[in-house]
Amino acid sequence: MKGLLLAGGYGTRLRPITYTGNKHTLPVANKPIILYGLEHLKNAGIKNIGIILGPIKEGVKELIGDGSKFGVRVTYIEQNEPRGLAHAVKVSQNFLDDDPFVMYLGDNLLKSGIGPLLDDFKKTNPAAVIAVSKVENTQRFGIVEMEDNKIIRLVEKPKSPKSDLALVGVYLFSPSIFEAIEKIKPSWRNELEITDAIQELVNAKQEIHVHFVSGWWKDTGKPEDLLEANQLVLNDLEPKNEGEILENVIIQGNVRIGAGTIIKEGCCLRGPIIIGNNCKIGPNTYIGPYTSIGDNVTISGGEVEYSIVMPETTINCEKRIINSLIGRNVSIISSNKSIPPGHKLIIGDRSFVSL
Repeated sequence: MKGLLLAGGYGTRLRPITYTGNKHTLPVANKPIILYGLEHLKNAGIKNIGIILGPIKEGVKELIGDGSKFGVRVTYIEQNEPRGLAHAVKVSQNFLDDDPFVMYLGDNLLKSGIGPLLDDFKKTNPAAVIAVSKVENTQRFGIVEMEDNKIIRLVEKPKSPKSDLALVGVYLFSPSIFEAIEKIKPSWRNELEITDAIQELVNAKQEIHVHFVSGWWKDTGKPEDLLEANQLVLNDLEPKNEGEILENVIIQGNVRIGAGTIIKEGCCLRGPIIIGNNCKIGPNTYIGPYTSIGDNVTISGGEVEYSIVMPETTINCEKRIINSLIGRNVSIISSNKSIPPGHKLIIGDRSFVSL
């Protein structure tokens, strides 16, 4: 079985962060999102993986290379315009050949991985296995309508949903999906929808299994989703300290500190927190729960919590920063020493902010 890991699209909902790179390389708990999917495929025994690249390619090839450092073999497949998930499968047909495959959306996170779906597929050999989860904001997803445990209809981002079961972005297909894709036409979004292709399998009375995802699942398409995914992953963080902690520092909860990092006097770290390598925190700085700090970050004074701070960034201000997504190589300074209720920031790479 092969894997198809999707890393295309423009990442418009994550701008300005995605103006300078592919959204799938953004970090969750200091690890690029796409690596979670890559590891799930590898852990399921899938070592031959195609990665779909769209118009914004920066960062993916540099991160993954040929896949050998992750124990897999990677083939890059171009999809120059985001013309739908079914189109991504279509342009991958030469790579996939006649093999069954897993299609995994690279900006999704699943706590439990894909092992149970793969086991179901191998035991029963259906045309497809699709993963679903109940959601509240149904208009954002492909929706599955079921009756007596059988699929009746699939609709992509319906305006008036008749179900709360969303496709979570992991699919297992037999080669019959290629014939189904040839029968569909572009949707109102001018995309070849994978929901339409699966509907063709339903109409042809082919066997399709629905797998209800256990544990949490998160689509990281928007800033608030990325921050929530960060919280979910940090909930399982194991504490570890490879840095240097100076005197008069308070550490509470699970905190991981990378090599070469210095926590200076008067700091308070309240986990779960992950701090990367070669960072300088403090003096007199508060880092609150559910915060991820990348490598080579300097934070001096003030408070940061419920936030993602990417590498090479400097925060030197007596402010309270919360629920924020801060890009690479950003500078945030302040000459005002009072601490206001809080600043919410979404800052792109190589930016400068004065508060």
